[in-house]
Amino acid sequence: MMFIKLRKMFIRIFAEMRWYTIVLALLFYGLTSWLLLNLADETALTQSENFIYWLVVTGSTVGYGDLSPSTTAGKYLVSFYIIPLGLSIFALVLGRVATWVSNQWHKGARGLKSLDVKDHILVLGWNGHRTIRLLELLIRERASIEDDPTIVLCVRADIVNPLPNQIEFVKVTTFSKDADMDRACVDTARVVLMDNPEDDLTMTTALYCSQRNPNAQMVAYFNDESLVGLLQKHCPNVECTPSVAVEMLAKSAFDPGSSLLHHDLLDINHGQAQYSVKIPAHVPPVKIENIFEILKRKYRATLIGMVKAGDALNIQVNPALDAILSPGDKIFYIADERIIKFQWDDFVENL
Repeated sequence: MMFIKLRKMFIRIFAEMRWYTIVLALLFYGLTSWLLLNLADETALTQSENFIYWLVVTGSTVGYGDLSPSTTAGKYLVSFYIIPLGLSIFALVLGRVATWVSNQWHKGARGLKSLDVKDHILVLGWNGHRTIRLLELLIRERASIEDDPTIVLCVRADIVNPLPNQIEFVKVTTFSKDADMDRACVDTARVVLMDNPEDDLTMTTALYCSQRNPNAQMVAYFNDESLVGLLQKHCPNVECTPSVAVEMLAKSAFDPGSSLLHHDLLDINHGQAQYSVKIPAHVPPVKIENIFEILKRKYRATLIGMVKAGDALNIQVNPALDAILSPGDKIFYIADERIIKFQWDDFVENL
């Protein structure tokens, strides 16, 4: 009965494959091997500088041959105890490590891991191909800036990471639960983009994220434009983007090609595209006229709008030439590609 109980206990312990089980097995294997080799008078093998090296090489059946048993008892001991048991433990360790690595990869692919990122771009919501297109555009845009922020997709849908090795992925039960959103590091995100199939979910998500991270740049997409005003009453820092498909249809009816023009300005793959840049702190106040002229002459770009610092939602399109821009203000321009390094001295040399 005692043997049966011990057998059941060992089967249960090794079936669970805990790390402490492996450590205890290694300690037992090393201690018993050293004691038995001592009894067999294998003094060369039990020396402290040789024992661990020889035991690993022999137990894993690598067998370099530089050290070997010299007594008959030692040879039998190695043949029937050290090699068979060592090989079993070696396979146990490799299997446990392989299982752990596989589980970690699958957890990441399924969005079950907690992230440790900051200053990242956080995308909340899943809209199928539209979200994949959004992520591809973000990845392409990221390549044109210097700091290369991490892109994190956070969803409630039962999917796996659609772009592994390119973005981080988190799956949550809700976008308004602290424990879930902490895994996506919502508090340290630089930009939060919200796009869900249901506008009411986007609304609650925007309210929650605005409270958790009021300093982040936030953009919410709505199918129903009537909800934009309601959200901005409570969260004026959230930039709301309503659907403009109907407006583009109407515009193209009287100005043919308008929809193609707007699509070209938004498409970073072909033709001209729209970008923005903030005026650095070391640049003195400068007129729009100077910026407009230098952009066109030196960078082959066209200034189309501006926004004053601290008033990010009040964009002035086609500003007056005598308008003054100060450090912290932002300009919007059209160019073939993003201008990485501005020579700001060119804009102020004639002041």
